[in-house]
Amino acid sequence: HVQLVESGGGSVQSGGSLRLSCEASGYRRSSNCLGWFRQVPGKEREAVAAIYLHSGTLYYAGSVKGRFTISQDNAKNTVYLQMNSLAPEDTGMYYCAASSTRCWPSALLDGTTYNIWGRGTQVTVS
Repeated sequence: HVQLVESGGGSVQSGGSLRLSCEASGYRRSSNCLGWFRQVPGKEREAVAAIYLHSGTLYYAGSVKGRFTISQDNAKNTVYLQMNSLAPEDTGMYYCAASSTRCWPSALLDGTTYNIWGRGTQVTVS
């Protein structure tokens, strides 16, 4: 039974930084996709960043490119999202996601690629 647990959210001023963590338990590398998504109440969930583990290729939404960095620590079964130069529009609930089925690099920023989701961690930028 795979579980994803996010942490590291909080409140920060514009221009500040946060690092989110997503620890996976019971996770078997039967898939190659891990991603971060965010959602604001009343709006659709949007992709933030993803990693295709087979090649290590990283993918970013245009709105966060150059400010956010996704990385992984296999020894700790943890994926990180380093967020710098935060702005109020980055406010939202951030979710970690993984796919237990085969996935494709072309669909890494598509939420339907993922079937395992964490409960989220709130990020508030003021």
